[in-house]
Amino acid sequence: MGESSSIHDLTADLSGSPYYSPDMAPVPCSARRWGVKDIAVLWISMSACIPTYMLASSLIGEGMNWWQAVLTIFLGNVIVLVPMVLNAHAGTKYGIPFPVYCRAAFGIRGANIPALLRAFVACGWFGIQTWIGGAAIFAIVTCDQFFPAWKSLPPIPYLGIHAAQLGCFMLFWLINMAVVYKGIDSIRVLLNIKAPLLIGLGLALLAWAYSAAGGFGDMLSRPSQFGPGQPKDGQFWGYFILALTGNVSFWATLALNIPDFSRYARSQRDQVIGQAVGLPTTMGLYSFIGVAVTSAAFIIYKDLPDDTKKHLWDPVFLLTLFKNPIVLIVAMLSLVVATLATNLAANVVSPANDFAHLWPRRISFRVGGFITGLVGILIQPWRILENSSVYIDKWLVGYSLLLGAVGGVLIADYMVLRRTQLDQAGLYRREGPYWYTSGFNPRALLALALGIAVCLPGFLAAIGAVALAGDATAPPNLLRIPDFLGHIYRFAWFASFGVSFLTHCLLSWRRV
Repeated sequence: MGESSSIHDLTADLSGSPYYSPDMAPVPCSARRWGVKDIAVLWISMSACIPTYMLASSLIGEGMNWWQAVLTIFLGNVIVLVPMVLNAHAGTKYGIPFPVYCRAAFGIRGANIPALLRAFVACGWFGIQTWIGGAAIFAIVTCDQFFPAWKSLPPIPYLGIHAAQLGCFMLFWLINMAVVYKGIDSIRVLLNIKAPLLIGLGLALLAWAYSAAGGFGDMLSRPSQFGPGQPKDGQFWGYFILALTGNVSFWATLALNIPDFSRYARSQRDQVIGQAVGLPTTMGLYSFIGVAVTSAAFIIYKDLPDDTKKHLWDPVFLLTLFKNPIVLIVAMLSLVVATLATNLAANVVSPANDFAHLWPRRISFRVGGFITGLVGILIQPWRILENSSVYIDKWLVGYSLLLGAVGGVLIADYMVLRRTQLDQAGLYRREGPYWYTSGFNPRALLALALGIAVCLPGFLAAIGAVALAGDATAPPNLLRIPDFLGHIYRFAWFASFGVSFLTHCLLSWRRV
């Protein structure tokens, strides 16, 4: 099939449908102007971010050496590129956003369920990025030239942070909300500024680490803690699977809602090549910066107390150790601008569309963005970033069991069962082919539930709600579950994706 015939334009008048709105409408062919360069730049802009740095540095903090960490990250992003490209196909072919794409598999009303699961995760990421930006502002205002005494304020009961930290967090939150109010064009401007800014900051940190640690020799010679005679000898493969799952999970968010962006692509070739060029390469290169700088920091600051040293994986904390106030302020301002751009592009566009899908006639993109912001506060993101173990084991791997299950249903439905053929107008009509039973497809929802269920016991064990049978350190009063359920959780994205994919194919094979 030729490239031109694989791009569809909507010709029907759907303005009277309650399931249609300007925000949910297909992008007309005339407005699909993104080429390979635009999509590659989008991924370069989103991948060169502080969470990428922290993802890499957290692997070092948990015991990997530099090449184990970089290889794990690169492999994880090559894997997630596959569902990314497959889901992007529908956005490019039909010009539809993610929630509308979900209607074919889950039903016009049922699509709200995967959309809200994706939106919840995005709200968490929005909160995390907002906390990082607020922490950068806090580092500026509490440096020796301004208000250093604010570092010692007592924490607010039940929150675990003090008033100055909360104030900086809310200030950055307000800046985010102001850009949401201005609209999506302002996000595009910020992305153009952000990419060179954060890459420049990362390279500057790398240069500092190279100089302060005495070159790459010592910096990259830090041994793996999983090697012979090391504290975690014999535990590598168990942690590698967990870390690989966490890395796949990192962009499993965008692997679902990539139609929100690929709907602007000129062709399938542009979206495939643009993503293949932009995602794995940038993640690999920027993660190397995080790995190298964190490895160097453990050498440079080897005399720090252990309870302080464990925070060296956090670049905001690392920069606060710099004594030059000008360097600190410039670096932190760069972090603020860069984090703002990433936060809005990666964590507002999708949930704003998802919330708008709940009530297309009443909830606009702007209102959806404000809802995202409110949930991002309530999730208390500083608790997710308490340490690298919580960040990977509980957050990244934890939400992957939701997103893997959604992805399994969507790809089974669109690629295998429908062979990429959708009734574009029918996606917006109650009398169309995607209404199913009262607007819900029970087969897709059952496949989704089974994919989540297979990993849920292991997640409960990870957060301490239950205990594995072989865990001698767990409190004796906890309910015990078989150890193999904990092993399944280590493969959370893969397991939930596989179960939902196969279940939906088996249940729906002769019904589509």
